[in-house]
Amino acid sequence: MNCLDGKSIIVTGAASGIGRASAGLFARNGALVMAADVNEPGGREAVAEITAAGGHAKFIRTDISREADVRALVDGTIAAYGRLDGAFNNAGIVNLCKLLHEITLEEFERCQAANLTGTFLCMKYEIQAMLATGGGAIVNTSSAAGLVAFSRSSEYGASKGGIIAMTRSAAQDYGTLGIRVNSIAPGAVLTPMVQKNIADNPGVEEFLKTAHPIGRFSQPIEQGHAAMWLLSDSASFVTGICMPVDGGFTSV
Repeated sequence: MNCLDGKSIIVTGAASGIGRASAGLFARNGALVMAADVNEPGGREAVAEITAAGGHAKFIRTDISREADVRALVDGTIAAYGRLDGAFNNAGIVNLCKLLHEITLEEFERCQAANLTGTFLCMKYEIQAMLATGGGAIVNTSSAAGLVAFSRSSEYGASKGGIIAMTRSAAQDYGTLGIRVNSIAPGAVLTPMVQKNIADNPGVEEFLKTAHPIGRFSQPIEQGHAAMWLLSDSASFVTGICMPVDGGFTSV
């Protein structure tokens, strides 16, 4: 039996990177996946790959910073699969690689909207759906930058640290109601967004490589495996944690 057999699970940011790899992994392990992303072509490609391999997946275009979009995502998932059992709130944007005084208010607010507010909105409507059916599991993507200092990442670290704090509070609030809430904290993952960030900012690649004691970048699927475990019944007594999946980045 697969570890997510028959579970209805939302994956945000499913068009590429961690989200795309995770959506495919969850489907291979029996999940009924609802893929969500603002990138519609990429999201539909991800779903086509899953269904071609015999998995179950559908796509709903979603801008997680828009409340109406998130509400429609959760409603659409329930309409498609009958209930919501789990969610991997993974969508977000990377840091600008700017010093704090160089960041405009608009840039700061955009990061919070995409990362922190978007995760809040997803949790708000996912939790409502789970309360109606007796529980579920949520995993939020934070970052090693939410746990330790990370140069030129003030706006990003603020958003990711906020996700960790919000995850812990929600775990306290809903633990006795059957809802587990956890987060993962990736190190540098070779996603398209990170690769663009490296290309745009000389010196970042070498710093990130040497910052991981394991000696390499993470592959997106490695983050997916961590999220899958937290969503599965194997983690039934785990809630309120932030799991570093960072190749030792936060250990030094």
